[in-house]
Amino acid sequence: MTAADEQAPKILDVPIGLDASGMRREFDSLGTVEVPADRYWGAQTQRSLEHFNIGNDRMPKEVYHAYGYVKKAAAVINTRAGRLPAWKGELIQRVCDEVISGALDEEFPLYVFQTGSGTQSNMNVNEVISNRCIQLVGGTLGSQEPVHPNDHVNMGQSSNDTFPTAMHIAAYQMATEKTIPALRRLRDATERHQKRWADVVKIGRTHLEDAVPLTVGQEWSGYTGALDDAIAEVEHATRGLLRLAMGGTAVGTGLNAPAGFGEEVAAEIASMTGAPFVTAANKFTAQGTLDAMVRAHGGLKAAAVTLFKIANDLRWLGSGPRTGIHELIFPSNEPGSSIMPGKVNPTQAEAMLMVAIQVIASDVAVTMGGAEGNFELNAFRPVLINNYLHSALIMADMCDHFRQYMVEGAKLNEAKLKENIDRSVMMVTALAPVIGYDKAAAISYYAIDHDLTLKQAALAKGVSEELFDKIVVPIALTRPGSADVPSGPGKA
Repeated sequence: MTAADEQAPKILDVPIGLDASGMRREFDSLGTVEVPADRYWGAQTQRSLEHFNIGNDRMPKEVYHAYGYVKKAAAVINTRAGRLPAWKGELIQRVCDEVISGALDEEFPLYVFQTGSGTQSNMNVNEVISNRCIQLVGGTLGSQEPVHPNDHVNMGQSSNDTFPTAMHIAAYQMATEKTIPALRRLRDATERHQKRWADVVKIGRTHLEDAVPLTVGQEWSGYTGALDDAIAEVEHATRGLLRLAMGGTAVGTGLNAPAGFGEEVAAEIASMTGAPFVTAANKFTAQGTLDAMVRAHGGLKAAAVTLFKIANDLRWLGSGPRTGIHELIFPSNEPGSSIMPGKVNPTQAEAMLMVAIQVIASDVAVTMGGAEGNFELNAFRPVLINNYLHSALIMADMCDHFRQYMVEGAKLNEAKLKENIDRSVMMVTALAPVIGYDKAAAISYYAIDHDLTLKQAALAKGVSEELFDKIVVPIALTRPGSADVPSGPGKA
């Protein structure tokens, strides 16, 4: 009897859940295992729970949702080719939709630190789908009939090609649906300040010391540009995740998978997700390495460096209110001290710095795990996908919080900015081409030593007021060439 000839049972309308207590007996190739009777998982899942009860880190649910697409796409292709009877393929697809929606999340309890191939998570998915299908046809859970976890749900597949495929789907969706949009929203918020403060002059700082002036808008344009570059890098690195390992099965040769299976499944996943997934051209690369994941996380790390710089700048620019730089005023979100009344701290910036540190630290784990691809299989997949998804999620959340609770509500302390302009001595740089570097330096030191304004010191050193007022125009100094400035050393 062919698959197409198999008699279709009646499909029941049974809600998710098992009204049972105690334990039931499940089996795998090693023998029988007692599992909780109110759970859909089977023997291999239970073995993993017992052997890898390590810490509190569970395999991210996003991996299982991605696995729902993998199993559904495989069922579609196997049904279309007649390898699965239509009713069985459609039933598996129905349960896969429950997996994708998150309705079966409680059935995926495994820990991150498990077999490095992800086999136990793959079998967790296979067993849950199998038993849920059996429930829907009124069968006996644990019988593996009429829907078998390996023969039917895992048809044409291996953990070695399905797990990296699920990794790529989960990571790509997280990056494109959460991380990149959040980075863009933050970037747009910095651009709004850039335009709003385009003509507000301030004193620049290099080496943490006073420098020549620029506008606040120019300073913020640096943040906007840095975020533009970071987003472009994350997008570029994320595109590498579109190549899927499906079809390679155990070692990349495609043993037990029909010809063209990888291409067809990838096309089906692309159709289901709306993302342009394709089959990896070289399955030995796709399964023996995790280089695409390493590069994708490297994009997040690079973005973390940018975010660290911006958050660090802002918390220093807002330091004060009386004895710090205090050029920026941030929203007072919460009291800052349990002992000092009235204290408010730059907590969103601090949280951003911690997130950036965590992402940078996670990149070490991803890099080391990626380097450990031995022969035809990288067996460090769970720790990579856990770190990637964690980094992508906390970066997305933090960008939105940082934007909403700190950046968007930032205001200028214009009195402080004007005071700094009035007391700055580094604008003497504008005089250097006119009176010479040495004379300009002497004016600077004289101003500092005698606590004078730059103009007072320049006049005391023989610069005419007319020349000073013509050359040292703060807004003009932020736009070289916009003012009529005499060139070449000469006498004042």
